[in-house]
Amino acid sequence: MELKIDGLSKRYPGGVQALDGVSLTLGPGMFGLLGPNGAGKSTLMRILATLQDADAGTVTLDGIDVLRQKEEVRKLLGYLPQEFGLYPRVSAFDLLDHLAALKGIGPSRRRWEVVHALLRRTNLFEVRHRRLGSFSGGMKQRFGIAQALLGQPRLIIVDEPTAGLDPEERIRFHSLLADISEQVIVILSTHIVADVSDLCRRMAILHGGRLVASGNPAELSAALRGRIWRKVVDKETLADHQKQLTVIATRRAEGRIVIHVHGESVPGPGFEPIEPDLEDAYFWAIRSAAPAVPRAAE
Repeated sequence: MELKIDGLSKRYPGGVQALDGVSLTLGPGMFGLLGPNGAGKSTLMRILATLQDADAGTVTLDGIDVLRQKEEVRKLLGYLPQEFGLYPRVSAFDLLDHLAALKGIGPSRRRWEVVHALLRRTNLFEVRHRRLGSFSGGMKQRFGIAQALLGQPRLIIVDEPTAGLDPEERIRFHSLLADISEQVIVILSTHIVADVSDLCRRMAILHGGRLVASGNPAELSAALRGRIWRKVVDKETLADHQKQLTVIATRRAEGRIVIHVHGESVPGPGFEPIEPDLEDAYFWAIRSAAPAVPRAAE
């Protein structure tokens, strides 16, 4: 199974270049797509989900033209958008059964078995008769995955699935995504670096509509070994460090300001070398990318 994206581009009215020649090849497993707000992630997801047209480029899923054979692609697709509507007064079972019918799953006995199996898989079986309006954010996300799994899709797209979830629900959702990705292509679009680090064997970073890095998360981090330096600084000296050095990240730890600096040698007194992580690789890729065209939020 293979999803091949070649030279995909999209420009919105007004001149915003949402995607600029993006090329990727994905196989089975979890693939992470990282980028800041406005990077082009949601535009790419909507094109892959057959909800939006591209201006240029090609996309194929096991030989199917994703841009032209949309009905064929939809038979193989599961999609969980960043925001999706639910009927608050309808039960989880009734809505999932209705969506299964729209997907062409039948007869009714077969559909009943599929719906029950998915509710069990997403740990919603015990609350299947509760109204969706009473569900927590995490429960709604798990219902979203249940509907995305209808029809045994070969490509599953999830857009910012863990935003707003508490730590327990995030861990539960991670486990569910990991189980799903064993035999199908799962694209996880997010701005949360830890989600990609925890779940994905391969990833890409988008910035300004362009692909600025791709590969294995551990290898992208290791490529910076020996070039990331850490220092605790005062608020008064932070601006000077940012002017004089290549500061790729600034964070607070125990009330102190900690900066990470990229450099081929020790940047100055008080710096110590650190083992780079994926967050360092992400910020360095964004920092070292060519200046992007000003963009509106997606």
